[in-house]
Amino acid sequence: MHGLPPRVEPELVSVPSFDGLPVPVFLYRPLKHKAGGKVPVVVWVHGGPEAQFQPAFSPVIQALVAQGIAVAAPNVRGSTGYGKRYSHLDDVEKREDSVRDLGEINRWLRARPEFDGDRIAVMGGSYGGYMVLAALTLQPELWAAGVDVVGIANFRTFLEKTAPYRRAQREAEYGSLERDGALLDRLFPLHRVNRIRAPLLVIHGANDPRVPVGEAEQMVAALKQRGREVIYLRFDDEGHGLSRRENQLTAYTRVLEFFQQHLKP
Repeated sequence: MHGLPPRVEPELVSVPSFDGLPVPVFLYRPLKHKAGGKVPVVVWVHGGPEAQFQPAFSPVIQALVAQGIAVAAPNVRGSTGYGKRYSHLDDVEKREDSVRDLGEINRWLRARPEFDGDRIAVMGGSYGGYMVLAALTLQPELWAAGVDVVGIANFRTFLEKTAPYRRAQREAEYGSLERDGALLDRLFPLHRVNRIRAPLLVIHGANDPRVPVGEAEQMVAALKQRGREVIYLRFDDEGHGLSRRENQLTAYTRVLEFFQQHLKP
């Protein structure tokens, strides 16, 4: 009987972004890979954005690494834990600077001989799901695949339909519909859906009060209309994220299969 694979601990590295800002990245490397072979990578984007990735145990990250896929988990600008200035570097009109951080992390990985630049994917949940969609639209040439879990596709419909107590809180971060509506319309990924090239897996709960399920369904419908590769897992008994064990097993097994299909040779 085989035991569980050993837990992989990350290395903390610093990646310079487009403006020289150092972005901390937790890098998980597979313990075994073929000598001279190049390793695919999943860039794992946390939610929030007023949050941070911390290297606590994640079964999904450990499963990816056990399958020979590296994971790079950044704390892009806008993350907390690095001072007030850092946490506000993505506010309102600076929103896409954090997405540009993801692009620079991708390019940094490509420049390293152990990673396969043609097999770098991006995955995130909630606000991290928005970051996935934004990366696929702003940097379509860089990404081999994406996984969007309960992500925002359209800031206007998100703010209009999220729970009322959330709207005021979120508008302080993203901008208000009344004052910044034109900016928000320009920034949302659905506006640039034609640019998405990579296959996409979308996961959403039908009863999500924070990011309504319509965000997923707008994106999925737009991609299907254009003949793009998209898989949609809708869970009718879930809200914001996946709380039921059976749904977690279904969804994350599909995530691992998706990355095996699109990142492994």
